[in-house]
Amino acid sequence: MKTLSEWLAHCERQHPQGISGIEMGLDRVQRVARRMELAMPCPVITVAGTNGKGSTCAMLEAIYSEAGYRTGVYTSPHLVHFEERCRVGREAVPADSLLPAFGEVERARLGDGGSGEQGAVVLTYFEFTTLVILRTLSESGIDLAILEIGLGGRLDAVNILDPDCSVITSIALDHMALLGPDREAIGYEKAGIMRTGRPVVVSDPVPPQSVLDRAIEVGAQLWRLGHDFHFAGDQQQWGWAMHPSHGARRYSGLAYPALRGANQLVNAAGALAAIEALRSRLPVTAQAVRNGLAMVELPGRFQIVPGTPTLVLDVAHNPHSVAALAENLDAMGFYPTTHAVFGAMADKELATMLERISPLVDCWYLTDLPPARAAKAAALAPIVEASPAPGQARTSTVTGLYGNPQEALQAAVSSADPADRIVVFGSFHTVGGVLQDGVPRLQAKHLSS
Repeated sequence: MKTLSEWLAHCERQHPQGISGIEMGLDRVQRVARRMELAMPCPVITVAGTNGKGSTCAMLEAIYSEAGYRTGVYTSPHLVHFEERCRVGREAVPADSLLPAFGEVERARLGDGGSGEQGAVVLTYFEFTTLVILRTLSESGIDLAILEIGLGGRLDAVNILDPDCSVITSIALDHMALLGPDREAIGYEKAGIMRTGRPVVVSDPVPPQSVLDRAIEVGAQLWRLGHDFHFAGDQQQWGWAMHPSHGARRYSGLAYPALRGANQLVNAAGALAAIEALRSRLPVTAQAVRNGLAMVELPGRFQIVPGTPTLVLDVAHNPHSVAALAENLDAMGFYPTTHAVFGAMADKELATMLERISPLVDCWYLTDLPPARAAKAAALAPIVEASPAPGQARTSTVTGLYGNPQEALQAAVSSADPADRIVVFGSFHTVGGVLQDGVPRLQAKHLSS
């Protein structure tokens, strides 16, 4: 294999088939990591949770970068290009720079890494690529590694590294076939990233009891929103403070984070707590906090694209995140017509996802998505049609079915007036599909009139 696409195709051919094509467990990836003698030569922050992980990682990255540190970030999944998963110094690592690590992981996987341990190990796509990115980060001269858990926590491949600080964001119902049927079970899996004697920041305002119990069980230093740190704000600004038992650190008169949405204050509060937890090793100034929050960027998280009609991109893909999206759409004000481009995975709680947002949508444009586990647009149609429409007097109406998100977006643009709004949501693949050729520049029909 000589190119990134060839290596990724190789990884896709290797993995065993577990539930939904995923095999949980750390034994295999730990064996290969030992053969590679993989270690991170700097502090590590690991971020788990159902929603808010990517935003929290982006805020940590922005603040620490503004403080002068060279950051390394691993997030998943990507929107358009695989390289988005690995950032060093706030820039995606070029594809060619990842290739040496692919070769190293393959040699170690086959038992040819010089460790003396024999026997080939089969890795999933996620395990293989996680090892590639962790090795790349470990050799990039970074001062801090910020690692987003892909799924769950306890058995996620990222959890082979011991974090210096863990962050657990909001916990909601998602991936229940793998993580359990309720928030308590899911919380237990997320809590698997905690380590004895090390800080864990819990930014979920009402965390499952399983998370709190696990912190006590392993002897982690629990920093909990509303107990150990808190935030408050008005329409103009917000502030954050630690409980006196953790010190007198506080920030007042902060501008709202550049990432839109009321839920971003919860994520920002958790990020600031993690920064305080590591202050003795990585001190950060108040100005770096202010600048970082003002400059943070993360595509696809309530991203509003300039132009007409208004375009909103959001990777919301479970009931909790879609409800947050609906709340943010409500706060935008009046639009004559809201058009929705929607595509989703078949294993999601689709009816529950749509219950809150459907009353805000006038016209639906349903799209197929590339993954095999994605729901076909034709299968989404009856679920959408059974959901409530604006005014609750009728059920929703599907405007059309499309083969990909770009086709669906173009249809929405063709139907929309300049004063309308288009929202694209339901999956990373839905948003990534419309970003395939860059951020769209829209021009609605009847613009000249």
